[in-house]
Amino acid sequence: MQHAQFGASGAQSKPRIGPWVFLNGEFVPAQDARVSVNDRGFLFAHAAYEVTAVFNGKLIDFDHHMLRLERTLAGIEISQPALDFGHLHKEMIDRNELREGLVYVQVTAGDPGPRDYYGPEVFEPTVYMFATHKTLISEVAQKGLTAITYEDTRWQRRDLKTTQLLTQTLAYRAARRAGADTAILHEERIVTEAASANLWIVTADGTLVTRDLSSALLPGITRGRLVDLLDSDGHQIEERAFSLQELGSAVEAFTSSTGVVIAPVLSVDGAPVGSGSPGPVTRKVQAAYYQYIRADLSRLDWL
Repeated sequence: MQHAQFGASGAQSKPRIGPWVFLNGEFVPAQDARVSVNDRGFLFAHAAYEVTAVFNGKLIDFDHHMLRLERTLAGIEISQPALDFGHLHKEMIDRNELREGLVYVQVTAGDPGPRDYYGPEVFEPTVYMFATHKTLISEVAQKGLTAITYEDTRWQRRDLKTTQLLTQTLAYRAARRAGADTAILHEERIVTEAASANLWIVTADGTLVTRDLSSALLPGITRGRLVDLLDSDGHQIEERAFSLQELGSAVEAFTSSTGVVIAPVLSVDGAPVGSGSPGPVTRKVQAAYYQYIRADLSRLDWL
């Protein structure tokens, strides 16, 4: 059974890209893949993407990721490619011998010719896929991460998973300059989400709170799975907006995402969240999700 692998220093191996990618109908060596400079994904960020986790060689919540991709494509007026994404993902796993990590798919509006805002009425998409070997249950899950707050300046359709990631990029850069790991995005001091994850807080009475779904944030696949898992286990969950002040008074906080799964948040803007260490509710949430993906909990002695 797959589980996080740590060396003597406590660090896990760095992510690495698999040697085979898929581009416009064929699998090619990664170094040979080429996309036109006139592609609308490059010129206008007119593109959608999805990232599906792979654990023990199996895709996690794949159907939910593909439904979100389909919804995003419809929202940005790109036709659904006539491809069997299920087969392509499985072949991507096999070709790259991927046991644990991520499969990324990006669909752009393609190259219709010279740069033109309007473009053709119907686009012929560019489809690109690659695989990343990555430890999902990583050192971050065990030890947690630190965060800063950052003003959310994104467009008004944050629920669509497009490649317009400038705000998130700037937020991560600001966090690194501040000596933190990530950023918590907010709009007029109301939390939207983390830089590339949904955010959860735990109140003093043990209630789990996460932002309700709307066009203000991305409907995370891991977030949705956690709502189902925790609700069935009898946890008290509130899906609603919460403020930076509430975040500051929370006894615990954690992020949920496909790439990092569940990461405890230890501090925000230098102030500890609760005790400043991963809390008991967060550990229960991690255990519930790790059981869902069939991780061997006996190998995770920090839970």
